[in-house]
Amino acid sequence: AQKCSICHSIDGKGQAKGPLDGVGSKLSVDEIREWIVNPAEMTKKTNATRKPVMRAYPKLPKEDLDALVAYMASLKK
Repeated sequence: AQKCSICHSIDGKGQAKGPLDGVGSKLSVDEIREWIVNPAEMTKKTNATRKPVMRAYPKLPKEDLDALVAYMASLKK
């Protein structure tokens, strides 16, 4: 619903330049949550260089955010 696949891919579906496969092995649950709600801060913190900078999603309903974070955390290599 948020059109994540425009910039990201999972299992070969979506934009290949932003793969999220294995993200659960690379980032903690808190880091995943922070990337979703405050990507500008995470970009600075991690010196990320990918353009365009990710859009923030601070107003996702808590249940949706929790489910998205749990799903992303389950993506392990």
